[in-house]
Amino acid sequence: MTVVNAGKFNLAGELPVTRLGFGAMRITGPGIWGPPADHDEAIAVLRRAVELGVDFIDTADAYGPYVSEDLIFEALHDGSGYGEVTIATKGAHTRQGPFQWVQVGRPEYLRQCVQMSLRRLGLEQIPLWQLHRIDPKVPREEQFGAMKEFVDEGLVRLVGLSQVSVEEIQAAQAAGLTIASVQNRYNLADHSSEDVLDFCEAEGIGFIPWAPMDAGKLAQPGGAMDDIVRAHRGATPSQVALAWLLRRSPVMLPIPGTGKVAHLEANCAAADLDLTDDEVRTLTTA
Repeated sequence: MTVVNAGKFNLAGELPVTRLGFGAMRITGPGIWGPPADHDEAIAVLRRAVELGVDFIDTADAYGPYVSEDLIFEALHDGSGYGEVTIATKGAHTRQGPFQWVQVGRPEYLRQCVQMSLRRLGLEQIPLWQLHRIDPKVPREEQFGAMKEFVDEGLVRLVGLSQVSVEEIQAAQAAGLTIASVQNRYNLADHSSEDVLDFCEAEGIGFIPWAPMDAGKLAQPGGAMDDIVRAHRGATPSQVALAWLLRRSPVMLPIPGTGKVAHLEANCAAADLDLTDDEVRTLTTA
């Protein structure tokens, strides 16, 4: 079992990653707050992901907060770095408790986010740093300007955005940023970012769908997914949802997350699920 069949994508045309990655939000506690219930299992999940060929791990300083980044360092840092594994992280969300998220986009706080992520992850440069949300209380040009400073100073190699519109991506580009990735909610049940995905494909920007396995009513008995799951014996609805994402666009970079090794292995098996063109069309239009 390996994710190699998912293929590769070059972030910003210069940083190749395997298209089926791992999202490290679920290795934290309930409400994305505090440590995981089973620390050793969380460490095992991260190490098993790399064994299965995952070389793109997405996290954020707000996961825990800080817990996810600390676990990644503990599990995968070899004393000098992460080898061929690309660690992407995010900043600009503060935490006040379980399931609570407050945006803070002041440039001085964004700089603190970057510096502290560098320390926790044991890196001299973050391969991909993403603005977790654009803070509406702070002029977005100031937030983009801070991101450009981080690149110019070598603190981060590439930058991305999360939960944005096409207009906001264009504004970031106009501010002098090369946007390597966009992380928006997108799955079989939610196509609200269809225009953003199409823009990313046209621009060669990696599109990281969060909540990638949500299939909504399609996964219910009698739904459009039923026949497809049965046709691929042993497949699960989640695997079909991930396989569909991989077929939907060459810039798609799903990052399913979990805190269990068995679930991780099931997700990674989606890379070997070969949907027919008719199945892809059925799921896309259902």
